[in-house]
Amino acid sequence: MKHLCYSRFFLLLLLFYTSAFGALHDKSAIVYYGSDISYPMVGIHDYIIVEPENINTYTHGFDVYKEKIYAYVSIGELEKNSSSFKEIDKSWIKGENTAWKSAVMDVTKPEYQQFLFEKLIDPQIKRGFKNFFFDTLDSYELVCKTPQTKREAQKAVINIIRSFHARYPHAKLVINRGFHIIDAVHKDITAVLFESYYQGIGGKDLAYRAISQKERQWLDPYLNKIKKYKLDIIALDYLPANKISQADMLAEKLQKKGFIPYVANRELDCYGVSSKNAQKREILFLIDESNRDRIQSDAHIIGSMPLEYQGYIPKLYDISQGLPSYEKVANRYAGVVIWLDKSYKKPQELVTWIKKLATKKQYVIFAGSFWMDTSPNLLTPLGLNVYGASQRKNAKVTQKSKLMGFELQPSTLVDTYVNGAAITKRLYTLEDANGATTTLAALTTWGGYALGSGFTTTMQDETMWNINPFEFYKKALRLKSLLVPDPTTYNGKRIFFTHIDGDAFMNRVEWNPKLFCTQTLYREVFTYYKVPQSISIVGGEIAADGLYPKLSKELISIAKKIYALAYIEGASHTYSHPFDWSKIDESNNLSSQYRLKIKGYDFSLKREIGGNINYINRELMPKNKSKALLCKTLFWSGNCNPSYKTLEYVYKEGYLNMNGGDTTIVNRSPWLSRIAPYALVRKNYQQIYTGAQNENIYTDEWRKNFWGFKNVVQTFKLTNSPRRCKPIDIYYHFYSGSKRASLNAVKYVFDWVLKQNVIPMFTSEYIPKAMDFYTISMANDGNSWFVAGMKNLKTLRINDKKLFVDFRDSQGVLGESDFEVQRYMHMYGDKNYITLSKNEAADAVYLIESNGFVKAYKKSAKKIYYHFKSYVKLKVDLHLPDGCRVDTSKNPLIKREGSKLSLLFQVKEAKVNVTCN
Repeated sequence: MKHLCYSRFFLLLLLFYTSAFGALHDKSAIVYYGSDISYPMVGIHDYIIVEPENINTYTHGFDVYKEKIYAYVSIGELEKNSSSFKEIDKSWIKGENTAWKSAVMDVTKPEYQQFLFEKLIDPQIKRGFKNFFFDTLDSYELVCKTPQTKREAQKAVINIIRSFHARYPHAKLVINRGFHIIDAVHKDITAVLFESYYQGIGGKDLAYRAISQKERQWLDPYLNKIKKYKLDIIALDYLPANKISQADMLAEKLQKKGFIPYVANRELDCYGVSSKNAQKREILFLIDESNRDRIQSDAHIIGSMPLEYQGYIPKLYDISQGLPSYEKVANRYAGVVIWLDKSYKKPQELVTWIKKLATKKQYVIFAGSFWMDTSPNLLTPLGLNVYGASQRKNAKVTQKSKLMGFELQPSTLVDTYVNGAAITKRLYTLEDANGATTTLAALTTWGGYALGSGFTTTMQDETMWNINPFEFYKKALRLKSLLVPDPTTYNGKRIFFTHIDGDAFMNRVEWNPKLFCTQTLYREVFTYYKVPQSISIVGGEIAADGLYPKLSKELISIAKKIYALAYIEGASHTYSHPFDWSKIDESNNLSSQYRLKIKGYDFSLKREIGGNINYINRELMPKNKSKALLCKTLFWSGNCNPSYKTLEYVYKEGYLNMNGGDTTIVNRSPWLSRIAPYALVRKNYQQIYTGAQNENIYTDEWRKNFWGFKNVVQTFKLTNSPRRCKPIDIYYHFYSGSKRASLNAVKYVFDWVLKQNVIPMFTSEYIPKAMDFYTISMANDGNSWFVAGMKNLKTLRINDKKLFVDFRDSQGVLGESDFEVQRYMHMYGDKNYITLSKNEAADAVYLIESNGFVKAYKKSAKKIYYHFKSYVKLKVDLHLPDGCRVDTSKNPLIKREGSKLSLLFQVKEAKVNVTCN
C-alpha cells in the first residue's frame, strides 16, 4: 500500500450511519491519506492511519486524538518525487516498484536505516506524532532473488522494528504484512494491517480486482498465526465507486473472519467503512469571501448558531475558489447550505452540482435566495419553475406551515414566483390578485429553500427569522437528532466564567483621582467575589518601555497584587492592543495607526503575543503561583478579527485564545441573530467567542448610560431560555472601575450571577470545552451511542425528555439532569457509551448535579466513589434509591426529597462513597 502521487477521483461514496452488523464496542480503523482531515469523521476509530505530511499537528483535533493516530512511513520504498528521495545516497537503491513508480531500497545498509530514523521518523516525533504505521516491509521480495539475500533483508527489517521499539518505548507500531518476521517482532507491535482479502488492487495500472480463493488460502495461515499472538488485524479492502453497495457487506464479511475491517477507495482519500462509522456532524456552508471575510458573513453570524445548538458543525467554504468535488462533499457532510452575498457567476454549474448531490442523497438548502440569475428554465433540472415579476405585488396567504412566523411574520409582498414538481411540502405559499401562486419556502426532493421574507427580515440592522431555523435545517437537510456536545453546562449546572480585557489599566477614578481604576476593582470586585477570574494585561500600558514609563512602577505593583490572589489567572490582551488584526501585512508588520503608538516598538506577532505572555509570567506573577493559573490565554483586542496566519502563530505556540462574536441579545432586541456561535473556524483553528459582549456595547461604546452593563443580565436570561445556547460570561474592561455607575453595574451583575445555578470555572477551562465541540466524533446504533474526543467537554444534551440514560448499559456516564426542555448527561472520561431508554432509571445511583468538578470516579457492582472539587462551597445532588447509603468525612448538611439526596458542604473538596445493598 502506498500514498499515491497522482490525483484521480475514484471516490467511494459510503454511508456513515453505523451498519447494523457493527457493535459500537467493536474496534474499528480508518486509513485516510487526504489533505483535509475531519476529526469528527475519524475520531471514533481505534486506529487512525494518516499521511503525516497532510496533517497539521498544531490543531486541537490532532491534540485530542494523537494517542490513536499513526503516521505512515514507507520502510522498503521511497517515492521518487518525495523530498526525502532527494537526500538519499543513490547506492541504496536496489530496484523499482513499477506499479507504484517508487524506488526499492536496500534495507540492509546501516546508513539507510539511520536515514529512516533521522529523516523520516524523528522529524514526525518532533512534530507531535507518537505512533507509526510501517509500510512496504516486504518490498525486498521484489529485488532479493536468493534465500540468503532474503534472510538478510528480513533480519534488517527486524532490526529496524526493534530499534524503533528501543528508541521510542512508549510508541505504538502497526505494520503492513511482515508475515515472515512476525515471530520475531510480535512483541514490538500493536497490530498488523494487510490488504486485499476479498477485494483489492493490482497490476501495473493498480486496477480494482476480486481476490481469488487460492490467494486467501495463502494468506490464512499467516493471519491465523497473528491471531494466536493476540494482535489486532486490520483488513483493508478496496472498492470502486460503482460498487458502493457492497461496502457494508464486505466490511461485515471481513469482521466475521476476526479482522478489524476497513473498505475504501484505492487513493484512500475518502472516509470508508469499518466496524463502526462516524455520524456526520459537519454541514457545508457555501459562502463568498471575494468581498468580505467569513467573520462578517451572514451565514456565520446568523446561520451557524441554530445548527450548533443541534450538535452540527458549520464548515464555511469560499465558493469563489470554485465548487468542491461533489463526491467528497457527499462523502463527508451531513448537508449543504448555500448562503452567499451575491449571485454565483456560473449558475448552470451550480445547478448541475446540486443535481449530482441529489443522486447521492445529499440534501441542499438555498438560504434567502437562489443566489443565481434565475433565467427561464435554469432551475428546471431541479424540478422548479421560477420567474420574476415586473413589480412587487401584495398577495394573500394560502398555505402557511407552523415553521413560519418564528420571530416575525413574513411579508405578503411578491416579486418572485416559484412552483414545481420538486416541492414535497409547501411551507409558505401566496396567491396574487390574478390567481398566480408562489411558494417562497418549501421542502423539496433535493432539500429545501426559503426566499426573501420566507426566510428572514432585516430592518434597521436587526435581522429576524421568519422561518424556524432549527426545524427548517432539520427537515430540509433530513438531519438526524444527535447527542449534542454542549459547552454551556457541566455536571448539570450552567458554566460561569469571567474575564477582563486589559484596556485602561492606568485610568483614574472619577470620584478620587488619586486612585487608579484597577485599585478600585481590586478592593470592590477582585477581593470581594472569591470566584475564578481571568484578568489580562495590555503590556504596553504598564511596562517600563510602554506608554507610561513614569507610572510603570506603580502600575506593575498593582498588577502583581492582583495576580497574587489565589483565584486569579493570568491572560494577555497583547502588547500594543491592535485595533484591526486584518491590517497585518505580508511582512508581518502592523502600522502604528492600527495599534497603540508605543515609542521604539517594531511590531511582530512574537513580541505582540508571545512576548507579552512571557512578560506577564516572568515579571508580574508571584513565584509560587500555581502553574495552572499562569498566563496562557490571549484575549483578542480591537475588532477581534485575527487572520489564519495569526491564529496559526497562537496554536503553534500552544496558547489558548478568546474574544469576538457579538452575543448582544436583550429584551428590546430578542433576536437569535444576536447570539453568536461558539467560535469561528479557519482551517481547523478555532477562534473561540465570548459568552456575551462587554460593557462597551451596553454603554453605546462607553459614551452614555454607564450603568448599562446591568443589561447583560437580560442577555444571560435570553441565552438560557427557552434554549441554553451560551454559558454565563461576565466580560468587562478595567475602565469599568473608573465610574461609580459602571462599577456598581459590574457588582450588580456578579451579585445576580452568583445566585444562579452555576458552576464557576476559569476562562482557560471553558475555552478547551468549546474547542472540543468542533472535534468530537460519534457513532450511533439505534438508541445506543459511542462518543469519542470528550477530552474537556463533559456534557451531552438531548432535547427529548422522553428519553433517559440506561445506566446499566452505559459507560462513562455520571448522571443526568433536566432544565426546561433539555436533558443533560454528565460524562466522565473521553470514551463514552450511552444507551437511551424510554424508562427512567429509578433504581440507579447517579449524579443529578454538582457545582464541582469530578476529579475521580470509580464504580463497582455495589459501590460508587466520587471525588469532587469546586471553587466555591461544594454542593452535590445524587439520585439515591432505597437501600443505598452515603459516606463522607466532611460533615455536609444533608437534605432528602424522595430519591434526591442533597449534600451541602462547608468545604470546596470532598470524597463521597455510595454503598448499596
